[in-house]
Amino acid sequence: MTKTGLAKASFLFALVWFTVFLSGCDRTPEVIKISGGKMGTTYHITIVAEQPAPSDLAEQIDAVLTQVDQSMSTYKPESELSQFNGLAAGQSMTVSEGLWEVLAISKTIWQQSDGSFDPTIGPAVDLWGFGPVQTYDRVPSEEEIAQTLLGTGYQHLLMSDDRTISKDLPIRLDLSAVAKGYAVDQVADLLESLALPDYLVEIGGEMRVSGLNPEGGPWRVAVESPDASGTVDKILPLHNVGVATSGDYRNYFEKDGKRYSHTIDPKTGAPITHNLASVTVIATRCADADAWATAFLVMGPEQALSLANKLSIPLYMLVHVDGQFKPLSSDSFNRYLEPEQSVQGR
Repeated sequence: MTKTGLAKASFLFALVWFTVFLSGCDRTPEVIKISGGKMGTTYHITIVAEQPAPSDLAEQIDAVLTQVDQSMSTYKPESELSQFNGLAAGQSMTVSEGLWEVLAISKTIWQQSDGSFDPTIGPAVDLWGFGPVQTYDRVPSEEEIAQTLLGTGYQHLLMSDDRTISKDLPIRLDLSAVAKGYAVDQVADLLESLALPDYLVEIGGEMRVSGLNPEGGPWRVAVESPDASGTVDKILPLHNVGVATSGDYRNYFEKDGKRYSHTIDPKTGAPITHNLASVTVIATRCADADAWATAFLVMGPEQALSLANKLSIPLYMLVHVDGQFKPLSSDSFNRYLEPEQSVQGR
């Protein structure tokens, strides 16, 4: 090709690129909404797509969630987690990268929370009737609780560098307080890999947001009031974070005038008794927010606030005080509140 021909070709390429660029700028983003059921709960995903999304996006999302469910479900006998729970003490197995990552996250938060987050507490949850088998609001004896605690403790999970795990006691794991958050992260990572950076991913109330909402602003996430009214306590303008909420207001029973929460303290093997009604945690990964929400709910307001400030974790709590809910927030949470909503934790 002659120099003239090259110049014309270059000019034509530049003109085509410029035209495509302009037409791309004029394109109205498409809002894609995908929902369904998985992991014993529902999920809702909103994507603001600046470019065409894959035609099989819903199927890809379902495949990601199915993979997490088949690895970490306690209800599926063929899941990796069920296989581990069936091992005798001293036996070992090699696990997938996903399960390994969740176990590592759990170990870190178990250590940092001084055992307030412990995925081995399932037997105590079952003992109190909050597991798959109903006990009809029966309060177990102190002897039953003590005996049950002998089979718990995350320190009995042994992890090797080659993704091999074993146990020195016949513990069983329940990752329900972190697996949903991890699944949120996996879906979010899928969207990022597909060049879809503007989204809200929600699974069972745990969520992660990125970029901008359909109106071009931050995603606005509601924190519900921890009662039966369903009213909104706070609206948080968020982007590029994971957020999770835990509370004691939906799953409990009453016996002889006393209320028993479904949240079990791993140290006592009994339901929490403090006045903390709900906690909301913000973190880069939703898995971390999910696990920390459980840990802080177990701790109670004073200990939770102190640790959140020490570790710079954004934490928002609603505490029962004289028939009302008093808000408390950690120092690092206040930047997520709109100015008129700012609440000091001291």
